[in-house]
Amino acid sequence: MKEVLKFEGVGLTYQTISGEVKALHDINFSVRDKELVSIIGPSGCGKTTVLSLIAGLVKPTKGQILLNGKEMKGDALGVGYMLQRDSLLDWRTIRSNTQLGLELCGKLEDNHLKNVDKLLKTYGLWDFKDKYPRELSGGMRQRVALIRTLAIKPDLLLLDEAFSALDYQTRLLVVDDVYNILRQENKSAIMVTHDIAEGISMADRVIVLSKRPGSISQDIKLDFKQDETPLERRSSSAFQSYFNDIWREFDRHE
Repeated sequence: MKEVLKFEGVGLTYQTISGEVKALHDINFSVRDKELVSIIGPSGCGKTTVLSLIAGLVKPTKGQILLNGKEMKGDALGVGYMLQRDSLLDWRTIRSNTQLGLELCGKLEDNHLKNVDKLLKTYGLWDFKDKYPRELSGGMRQRVALIRTLAIKPDLLLLDEAFSALDYQTRLLVVDDVYNILRQENKSAIMVTHDIAEGISMADRVIVLSKRPGSISQDIKLDFKQDETPLERRSSSAFQSYFNDIWREFDRHE
């Protein structure tokens, strides 16, 4: 299976008023086509920094990042970024919000717009297309944000604490929702989260970062039944075993 993303010896050091700070050290990993990867680690370990590097917002000071086999040179074409909050524009309808990425990329052609309408219909939002964000639940808003990101047809999706603004019950349901959409759309994704259970329930692999300077302390391939949803995974014996292993690794780095 082809590699969509590859980190080769990536490091990042930046300057502050008080001196040099080493944020990441010798990061090596890859993401395969249609693979979902969670990145977990203690606060300040560089999880979101990894996403910033992939998105082209920051350049590595060491190593290289390959997207579809080509070294990234500061652009992030082919990457979609879903932030902590849905960031929907209150004055635009749901349909108009989902078209925003296409608008910014100059891709408002009929074929792209038809694809957005298809996504709205497929994932239960077509009847709400003319409503405004304030009229939707938190879970539905997050689904709109995901469709907006998928509309540009990214090769790789980045989710940065994408469910943290939701209450716990809604969060469980939305994780299932987003997981199913990513599977149906055959997307590769990297999800950053502080929540170990969430990271395990949604991924094919979990990468655990050490405290700063962040380096990979574990890269765990998860073995769940193919048809299990994230919510169903949480009740399996394998889930508890993975959770305990990762928690011990966290404790070791404290």
